[in-house]
Formats: sequence, C-alpha cells, structure tokens
Amino acid sequence: METTDSLSVLIAHVIPFTLVLFRLAGVFLMAPILTSTMIPTKFRALLATVLAVAAYPMVAPVLTAPAEIDLFGLLPLIACEAMIGLCVGALAAIPLLSLELSGVMMGQSIGFGLARVYNPESDVDTDLLGQLLLMVATGVFVAVGGIESLFGGIVRSFERVPVGSVGAGQAPLDLFLGVLASGCDLGLRVAMPVVGSTLLLVIVLGVVGKTMPQINIMTVGFAIKIFAGLCVLALAMVAVREIVGTATDDAIDRSLAWLQSLGGAR
Repeated sequence: METTDSLSVLIAHVIPFTLVLFRLAGVFLMAPILTSTMIPTKFRALLATVLAVAAYPMVAPVLTAPAEIDLFGLLPLIACEAMIGLCVGALAAIPLLSLELSGVMMGQSIGFGLARVYNPESDVDTDLLGQLLLMVATGVFVAVGGIESLFGGIVRSFERVPVGSVGAGQAPLDLFLGVLASGCDLGLRVAMPVVGSTLLLVIVLGVVGKTMPQINIMTVGFAIKIFAGLCVLALAMVAVREIVGTATDDAIDRSLAWLQSLGGAR
C-alpha cells in the first residue's frame, strides 16, 4: 500500500515536470551558444534535463498544471511552454545576430564581400567580419554573465507564469518587433564608423583619381580601404563590450517584463 501511494505521488509530478522540462528545453533552440552544433544534441538534452531536475523543487509550489490530463490536452501545453523558452532565447540572441549583421555591412564596404568562408554550424557561406564580430559578441555575452541571466530569468518565470497558464495567442510579437528594431539600430551604430570612414575614403580616392589619372586607383584604393577599415574597426572594438552588454541586459529585461505581463494577465 505504501509503495502504491509513493508511486501515485511520483506519477502526479510527471506532467508538471515535463512542462518545466520543455520550457527550459525551448531556450536551447534559440539561445546563444546553446544552439551551436559543436555541442552534441545528446549533451544539450541531458543539460536541459539536469536543469529541469534542479529547478523543479523550487518551482513545484507554484505549479498549476493539472495532474490528470490526456495526450491531446498535454500537447498544446507542451507547445506553449516550449514557446516561452523559445521566445526568451530568441530575444537574447538578437543582439548577437545584430553584431553579425554589422560585420557583414562592414565587410561589404571595405571589399571583403567576396572573401567568404563556409560555416559548418549554419551550412552556408558567411562573411569574415560577420563571423569575427559574432565570436566577439558571443565572448562578451559569456563575460557579462548572459548565460546566468538567461537561465536565472527562465527559472524566475515559473513564479510569474506557472506552467500551463499561457496560451498560444500570447506570443510577444510587439516585443519581438521592438527588440528587432533595437537590434538593427545596434548593428548600424557598430558598423557606421567603418562604413562612414570607407565612404569618405572612396570620395577622396575619386577626387585623387580625377586629378591624377596616372595612378591606378582600383589597385591602390582596394588595399587602402581594407587597411583603413580594419584600423577603424580595431578602434571601435573598444566600445563593443559595453554595447553588447547593454543590449543583452535590455533584451533579457524586456523578456522578463513580458513574462511579468503574462503573470498579470492571468
């Protein structure tokens, strides 16, 4: 009889734990670093399970998911929980992708558009400067505690939004548009020093080519643009850490505010 009671108690926690697991697993689909193909899928699944086991005792008192539910009722709940983790991870990834976009713009302006490399993670050819800035942004994301803030926020979300209380119609579309706009602004601000200086250099080279046509501007100008662009980029890299840290904190704060609004809307 005691064994049966223990088994019943254990079964009663299976569905709530599954929902907790899928909310955490959703983060692994979009969050920076965690989506890398360099991390084996089995390891990511194991890490998500370990985090769910660690977080479940803290969030169990606020769980509202029914203990008895059929499969057709469970699938929408799983999808909604995964959506929460997916949204939080995507919001955290936007600042890093914005840095990659700025690297692509800089590479195109200084003449690195043809110098592309194969990226095995995304299975596409990528820009050199785009990959460089993405790696720098990823390092800054880790250095400023982005991973800790990300998982801390998703664990705290169980207090604001208990499992099973979010519908599919509550996706943060307006929030995504706002963060995307901020990401585009971030990418432009990082790229403008190089793009602007390259534009001025092209104008100067054009004037020189008109006044001294004996100089081969196409040959000389290409090397000058690369050298000047890389020098300006090296100077601009000093501010990248602060920019990425601020953008990451802002994205995580916005995602937590969205979760808070979901908690208030219940």
